[in-house]
Amino acid sequence: MLLKEYRICMPLSVEEYRIGQLYTISKHSHEESDKGEGVEVVRNEPHVDPVHGEGQFTEKRVHLSSKLPSWARAVVPRIFYITEKAWNYYPYTITEYTCSFLPKFSIHIETKYEDNCGINENIFSIEKNNCDPEVCFLDIAFDDIPERHYKSSEDLRCFNSVKTGRGPLKEGWRENSQPVMCSYKLVGVKFEVWGLQTRVEQFVHKVIRDILLVGHRQAFAWVDEWYAMTLEDVRRFENQMHMATNQKLGYQET
Repeated sequence: MLLKEYRICMPLSVEEYRIGQLYTISKHSHEESDKGEGVEVVRNEPHVDPVHGEGQFTEKRVHLSSKLPSWARAVVPRIFYITEKAWNYYPYTITEYTCSFLPKFSIHIETKYEDNCGINENIFSIEKNNCDPEVCFLDIAFDDIPERHYKSSEDLRCFNSVKTGRGPLKEGWRENSQPVMCSYKLVGVKFEVWGLQTRVEQFVHKVIRDILLVGHRQAFAWVDEWYAMTLEDVRRFENQMHMATNQKLGYQET
């Protein structure tokens, strides 16, 4: 298993980002879903954990067949999808990805949010050993993203929020912004197939890095859309987007 810790700072507070995260995930999933491919919501319900307390459990199916390389489409069934299960006990979350077609493949993500600029050196209380994860700081304003994901309206070097007055983000913004928060993500990718493990795990981490950058950029670029929302407002929006996305994909509610 290849383990990395990503730290992504935002010019928001942890409490603000609670709304922004839910809004962004729902809107992005709806935008990316089309022609039978995208994110199907299977379950979205309250969940109580004996350790973490009250939270929300979601189960989704991410349909991806046409996005695979041509060689992979030749061997992967058309019903191929990845199952995402997420337990949200904000400001702590757990997300797991599995694939029935590839039983030896899985992704495990543990996330904690804190109001700082990424200075907590052991937020996950990992015992010091030879398997310490690589720490990767991601800059939502200045790190490169794939060209296909670039939108000028989401370029945070130029974006200015009308409602919050924050932005554009300049060099050194993480040390100089108030408020500032950090998403700490401990990501483990496992693909236990001899001869392919290292290459696949490294490739998946590159994809995850891009997804994290794009998602966090959008959360701030869309801040004026969600900033006035309450938790109840964004939950209603989330449910509306889930139903609209499933209809868009042609899946019936169960």
